[in-house]
Amino acid sequence: MLKFTPILLAILYALAMYRFSAWRTARELDAKSTELADPMLKTLTDRMAAALDLPRIRVHLYEVEPVNGLAAPDGRIFITRGFFNKYRAGEVSADEMASVIAHELGHVALGHSRRRMIDFSGQNALRTALAMVLSRFLPGFGVYIANALTTLLAARLSRSDEYEADAYAAALLVKSGIGTEPQKSLFRKLEGLTATNMGAVPAWLMSHPKTGERIAEIEKMEARWAQVPQKG
Repeated sequence: MLKFTPILLAILYALAMYRFSAWRTARELDAKSTELADPMLKTLTDRMAAALDLPRIRVHLYEVEPVNGLAAPDGRIFITRGFFNKYRAGEVSADEMASVIAHELGHVALGHSRRRMIDFSGQNALRTALAMVLSRFLPGFGVYIANALTTLLAARLSRSDEYEADAYAAALLVKSGIGTEPQKSLFRKLEGLTATNMGAVPAWLMSHPKTGERIAEIEKMEARWAQVPQKG
């Protein structure tokens, strides 16, 4: 029975972390966000809503400075104040902002936002269990090995989610009449903003795929779509 104790403890830890993370995330977003009201963006989100057969798409403004968009586990879409400021300053177009919203809608529709929180809890549980087991055989090194293994796992899962959300966004943008060019142009801008931080970090260690790879995947989809006979 004792040999299973680390696993049982890890499971209990994961459940506790999931509940705490969900509560903390919801509280943080509620306290620091309001519904976004921008006429141009509303026009574009209304077009996407019509394509999805939805009455409307609500987008919330999250009052933090980092440039980012996110999908909460409860399905809400958020654009950060830092990102919105880039849009207001003309550095990011309305169509490019729409591509961010479409991407986050993809995370919601595909279940990524809720699963990510579960994954986060599960990864912490796995890290704890591995550290306990490995430390018995490799004192002083078990924790570091456990951290490295779970980091690699998290990066791989996250990159897979990003590709799936990109594909969803591309299809939605085309169906809405916006097209994929804003999506690709925004990727190129984000690469410039983050190039200094990313540097030469290997792609398999990054939580997001490299820009060139993301654009290439979208262009592959466009090529496949172009081969589909048009209904007349």
